[in-house]
Amino acid sequence: MTDKIVVLSTCANEADAGRVARPLVEAGLAACVSVVPGLRSYYHWKGALETSAEALLVIKSSRELFPQLKLELEKIHPYEVPEILALPVVEGSENYLNWMDANLRAGTSE
Repeated sequence: MTDKIVVLSTCANEADAGRVARPLVEAGLAACVSVVPGLRSYYHWKGALETSAEALLVIKSSRELFPQLKLELEKIHPYEVPEILALPVVEGSENYLNWMDANLRAGTSE
């Protein structure tokens, strides 16, 4: 098991996703955020079954940074109740995991 996590979140469109992704990477809370457009989500909201187009954010970070990442996501996310789900990274390419370390706040000189 590594100390790395993948955090999933969704936004209404690619533009919103970009406005969420960029500050996370700039702050070193995410090594990378991939935006996957073209999702269709089905969910209950305020008593009704809803469906909407969304973009998925795949946020690569670490367990240590998750509390700060979660707070920042809640602050900048346009949704009233943003999806924030952290999944453990069990194994990964050593080179990629090292690259993540170098690009996360804990690995920078801040």
